[in-house]
Amino acid sequence: MTETFATIRYTADVVVTTTDGHVLLIERGWPPHEGAWALPGGHVDPGETSRAAAARELAEEAGVYAMPEELVQVGVFDAPDRDPRGRYVTVAYHLTVLPGTPIQAGDDAARAQWWPLHALPQLAFDHADILAAARRTH
Repeated sequence: MTETFATIRYTADVVVTTTDGHVLLIERGWPPHEGAWALPGGHVDPGETSRAAAARELAEEAGVYAMPEELVQVGVFDAPDRDPRGRYVTVAYHLTVLPGTPIQAGDDAARAQWWPLHALPQLAFDHADILAAARRTH
């Protein structure tokens, strides 16, 4: 009997909130969900922890620099259908910053913007669930 295993891709995402009730979102620059708003994040590189990847992706996509140890784990999100490209498992982190923290879109982000938590756009992937989990735990 031959067993088949799905290829699983490992990613990290970051929920960045301000002390006055805003969240950092990036506009995706390419498919899937091109043009949609999402949390900063991306693939974990070989030899890298998810926490280090989260800090790197945050800097690359939004110009926000944090030490990996400043990021607080929110949880693991692994629903089989969470990404249309295949099986993706993400570890999500949370970071709280002061209002007015400068942001700069970069890498695969078309734009970066602070959004009020009470008036969010529709989010790509399962990022609304990740944001809700971060708000419950932090």
